[in-house]
Amino acid sequence: MTPTLHITDDAEADALLSKNPLALLIGMLLDQQVPMETAFAGPAKLLDRIGTLDPEAIAAYDPGELEAVFRITPSIHRYPGSMAGRVQAMCGAVVDNWGGEASAIWNDGDPDGAEILKRLKALPGFGEQKAKIFLALLGKQCGLTADGWRASAGDYGLEGSHRSVADIIDPASLTRVREFKKAAKAAAKG
Repeated sequence: MTPTLHITDDAEADALLSKNPLALLIGMLLDQQVPMETAFAGPAKLLDRIGTLDPEAIAAYDPGELEAVFRITPSIHRYPGSMAGRVQAMCGAVVDNWGGEASAIWNDGDPDGAEILKRLKALPGFGEQKAKIFLALLGKQCGLTADGWRASAGDYGLEGSHRSVADIIDPASLTRVREFKKAAKAAAKG
């Protein structure tokens, strides 16, 4: 993951997302019911507050203390209690299933897009949509070249689309993603 992501409008938070696969996974996990920038800035806040983004350390953290860390103002997420638990559970899965290396999820054994999607969906807090968006983010911005990643990511993998965080490369693309989401919500209500 060498390209620099531009998701949070905070250079340090974006640099962390760009170089740390676990930070990127945590940001994606947090991306619900808060603005994307807030969600993806969460890993930098967590690192600042506990001094590490080691999945083993996070998995072993006292759950009540981790929740308290999530609640420090400004909170890491709108729902600090449940999201602290989800981050901890996901980190436990990374330790137990991937040897503590988040990038192994998409690199171990040279998996194709369908296998990566399956692996992502097995993570706590990652459903079908979140897994597809993350797969698209890996392919569109993080150099993933796995066979079939676009097909496995569904509409999120479409070239030139502006559906999700996978498509944000600058302020203009962020605006287009927001417009797409707003139109999709309006269509769902109509």
